[in-house]
Amino acid sequence: MLNAAMIGATGEQELIVTEEHSAVRWGSGGVDVLSTPQMIALMESAAVAAVDPYLEEGWRTVGIHLDVAHLAATPMGSRVTARAELIAIEGRKLTFRVEAFDEAGKIGEGTHQRFLVDVERFMNKARERVRRA
Repeated sequence: MLNAAMIGATGEQELIVTEEHSAVRWGSGGVDVLSTPQMIALMESAAVAAVDPYLEEGWRTVGIHLDVAHLAATPMGSRVTARAELIAIEGRKLTFRVEAFDEAGKIGEGTHQRFLVDVERFMNKARERVRRA
């Protein structure tokens, strides 16, 4: 499992902004630029990439909290890179510093928290919660 020695682990993800990533497509605005939901998804994916290689079989992380600012618009055709750095481990709660950049500079920043879960147990609890509803 992860320990304090993992602090500083980093992950990175990239995409080229296309129509499928746009604010128009995601209903988060009426402009053909990178949508905030897509920037956040890229940041989450970078956080997953930072720690997944170190997880034991049957364990994954799930997102539990985001505090992110979208600082600048990125037009179609631009390359966006998201980076995540593991900055804290509290039991099974992981905290990441996340940032996103395009060719012109920083477009987003914030923190993201994920929680370590045993996948089988997690899915059983999710199904049981729905069954009880």
